[in-house]
Amino acid sequence: MTEIYDALVQTEELAAHLEDPAWVIVDSRFDLLKPDQGEHDYAQNHIPGAVYAHLERDLSGPVTPATGRHPLPQPAEFIARLSAWGIDARKQVVVYDAAGGAFAARLWWMLQFYRHKAVAVLDGGYAKWTRENRPLRSGVETSRPGHFSAALDHSMLVDTAWVEHALHRPEILLIDARSPERFRGESEPIDPVAGHIPGAVNRFNGDNLAPDGTLLPPSQLRAQFQSLVGKTPPQNVVVYCGSGVTSCHHILAMRAAGLGMPRLYAGSWSEWIRDPSRPIAVNIE
Repeated sequence: MTEIYDALVQTEELAAHLEDPAWVIVDSRFDLLKPDQGEHDYAQNHIPGAVYAHLERDLSGPVTPATGRHPLPQPAEFIARLSAWGIDARKQVVVYDAAGGAFAARLWWMLQFYRHKAVAVLDGGYAKWTRENRPLRSGVETSRPGHFSAALDHSMLVDTAWVEHALHRPEILLIDARSPERFRGESEPIDPVAGHIPGAVNRFNGDNLAPDGTLLPPSQLRAQFQSLVGKTPPQNVVVYCGSGVTSCHHILAMRAAGLGMPRLYAGSWSEWIRDPSRPIAVNIE
């Protein structure tokens, strides 16, 4: 590889590499309320050469009574999946979805967690690609298998026990990436308990997007996140959401804005509420 893309890649850049064997394209379209929809849409039409990554089958492990809705998969299984998709240390990976990067950012973060830096989210995703009348292909595609090897970067991740202790540490900032009404506890369409982790602040992951579905300019993102985190260093910022998926969008946005990468609470709200003794907060006005 010559130039490495490690945050965003533009549609014109991807179009120029559609036939490049050093690039792997992954379609991660998904609908939380219709888990089979993304895969169906992929089979109908997708960016040529793209393989499909299913959030629950490929990017998550089995749900247990102690986990959230989308726990991280076991390393051996995920490494096998990456290898089957043709990803190895020499490949540039591009991930896209139809939700402004909200699902693509999960795989982007996971590859960063596995120390594969050459991974980027397609800015504007499938919607921008189709608006520009770029080529599409139907059916299901496979890649020539690769050999992925990695050492995990555990500094990027925190667990529930860590968050429980962090509640009493004023130097730690928790950011909840869910919608304001879910954060406040006014509504909860997915999880059985409404509210948020005490002390957390709210920034909806959708606020990272411009009206056309692309990420806001870096300068704008930088100003907004700096206003939110103040002087808190990135390693003391922890993001979460409902199940550790859309919160990765904040990590991508901060990375694109040149602010470093906060840590992810992968279990997120759906894991936090598994134990009814853990505190919750609501801000219903």
